[in-house]
Amino acid sequence: MNLPNLARVRQQIPQPRVEDLAGTVRRLILESRIRDRVPAGGTVAVGVGSRGVNRIAVIARETVQTLQEMGFKPFIVAAMGSHGGATAEGQAELLASYDVTAESMGVPVKTDMDTVVLGTNPVGLPIYFDRNAYQADGIVLLNRVKPHTDFVATYESGVVKMLTIGLGKRDGASQVHKLGLRGLKEVLPAVGRFLVENTKFALGLAIIENARDETAEIVPLEPETIFDREPALLARARDLMGRLPFDQIDLLVVCELGKNYSGAGMDPNVIGRLMVETQNDLARPVVTRLVVLDVSDESHGNIVGVGFADLTTERLVSRVDQEALRINTLTSCCLERSRIPITLATDREVIEKGIDTCWRIDPAEARIVVIPNTLEVEALWVSKPLEAEVEANASLKRETEYLPMPISADGTLDRAGMFPHSVCGRRTHAKPTI
Repeated sequence: MNLPNLARVRQQIPQPRVEDLAGTVRRLILESRIRDRVPAGGTVAVGVGSRGVNRIAVIARETVQTLQEMGFKPFIVAAMGSHGGATAEGQAELLASYDVTAESMGVPVKTDMDTVVLGTNPVGLPIYFDRNAYQADGIVLLNRVKPHTDFVATYESGVVKMLTIGLGKRDGASQVHKLGLRGLKEVLPAVGRFLVENTKFALGLAIIENARDETAEIVPLEPETIFDREPALLARARDLMGRLPFDQIDLLVVCELGKNYSGAGMDPNVIGRLMVETQNDLARPVVTRLVVLDVSDESHGNIVGVGFADLTTERLVSRVDQEALRINTLTSCCLERSRIPITLATDREVIEKGIDTCWRIDPAEARIVVIPNTLEVEALWVSKPLEAEVEANASLKRETEYLPMPISADGTLDRAGMFPHSVCGRRTHAKPTI
């Protein structure tokens, strides 16, 4: 098959950015009321999760140093539910991949999975909470606020969720997820309110990121304001996130899935596929055929989200960590997203079969979009049938002529060459050439 040519298109997306990240973190903590809540010299558990928050090491280090300057005794606690295979070692490895270690932070990093039971949730199940955080004199949480990948509600991904599920460890995460959408929409905020009242939660730093995965804003959330302020921050994050600028796509090629791009591997808010049992897909975009070519190194073999795709490569499937995938999937209770699709040997075969089955008689008529992942969508490659929509959209600019897909003789797509500024591109070009 002669594959259709593609042109690079760039989206003009608003990109507010915090320039002085460390200084902003320090100022917000010093201006907060944490001194009113934590006794002088007290211990403070600083919760850090596993969602790949941009420059989280800088944010965590400045948080720790500022708390030390104020006379407190901080330590890092893993607040990531069942991630990292639901083991202390796995969670330590995940934090280390973000440069959050005892050596880099200068304080202990506690990742053990021990919990205490603090009460019962609205359906009568136990409320689990991280033992180390519970025993501290204060708790500070660092987390990104963003639209969730499973549901739409008042509270989605954010500080409330980290308090409830992240610090609930594997048991707490399971208790919420096992109830499906009811657990996420109703039980999660109810448990969050209980925990604010019954733990030493002292401050949350809500991080909002722009479409380039950069910190756009940091907002302090006090115990008295967290439930009033987080919904507005969620709306702000939804406005800033990158999306695909087309309503209908025949073939969407996603170069990499990964937990560093989305908790679901591929963000449903971008691809338009929800894949949650009993729930319909999102309104846009409507994608006839979706293929994914690889999993990111940073996902450590957790290929959750592969079930969104119709076709994938043998390379991706061969990199799976079965235990991590199994635990993450069973804890989330969204099983469809981890089903292995039809698997082919090379990128070329996957793309060809995607075109063959996208319901277009002539491949030249296929509306094709290629993106590096579902987080970085500022630059994308599109086929010529989308030209009129590109020209009609003031936020889009075509930057190249229509060029052949860069596929090598062995059938591999040059993902880093197409997207040199993406995570994949930076990772590839950082490797020695000799």
